[in-house]
Amino acid sequence: MEQADREDIEIELLLDAMEHTHGYDFRHYSRTSLKRRLIHRMKMSKLNRLSEMIPLVLYDEAFFELILGDLSISVTAMFRDKSVFNVIRDKIATTLQTYARVNVWHVGCSTGEEVYSLAILLQEEGLLDKTRLYATDFNKRSIAIAEKGIYSADKIDAYSKAYLDSGGNDSLSNYYREAYDSIKINDSLRKNITFAHHNLVKDGQFAEMHLILCRNVLIYFDAQLQNQVLTLLHDSLIHRGFLVLGNKESLSFTAVQDGFEEFDRTNRVYRKLDITGS
Repeated sequence: MEQADREDIEIELLLDAMEHTHGYDFRHYSRTSLKRRLIHRMKMSKLNRLSEMIPLVLYDEAFFELILGDLSISVTAMFRDKSVFNVIRDKIATTLQTYARVNVWHVGCSTGEEVYSLAILLQEEGLLDKTRLYATDFNKRSIAIAEKGIYSADKIDAYSKAYLDSGGNDSLSNYYREAYDSIKINDSLRKNITFAHHNLVKDGQFAEMHLILCRNVLIYFDAQLQNQVLTLLHDSLIHRGFLVLGNKESLSFTAVQDGFEEFDRTNRVYRKLDITGS
């Protein structure tokens, strides 16, 4: 048997241990990315074989948290992908303003920078006071960071430029307080955000969402899990609600492609069709 085949067997056993012991099912994540990250953890922990991680996953909570961190996708920044925020500001906000209450779900929110960016946008468009923004991630450590809203100040110049490039009409400094080498997001933004642990593989939908952002999450799933998650997102949206995906993601050839229309092809923004399909 080839070494790669043995490693694949070890990975299956390791994933089974993670699911049965901790309730995290990574068996439908992209196998190439998953294998690369697990091998990296094996080397970092000075282990010789992937299977040596199995007893550690079963009995060492701290080690499992390390793996969970390795498998979490934490690439994020304030106002990342300015064109997406421009679309929300210029094309979607006007529709959201027609509703008495607005529900937004930010899936895979990581450490929260993009959630607060969206809250700032909603504030400037007169929407935040009537909006409940749900921000979820499967990594509890990331959620804890997001809830605090405290970030390193060394990126604030880049964030300020991204804010202006995204159509910001104020100064980003009005939305945070600076102390020493950190910034803290103002409570006025944080009070309308609910951060929560949510596992897309096994947890249920959020009902009556007007806007869902699920950007650069699906690319780490296999086709089966992509369809499962997209169905959940479809069912979570109101009719004519908006879905925003990552720039490498698409609804083409998925189980829900007939349930949406393209709203902005370039920025991967879709709108759920109503019951009649119009």
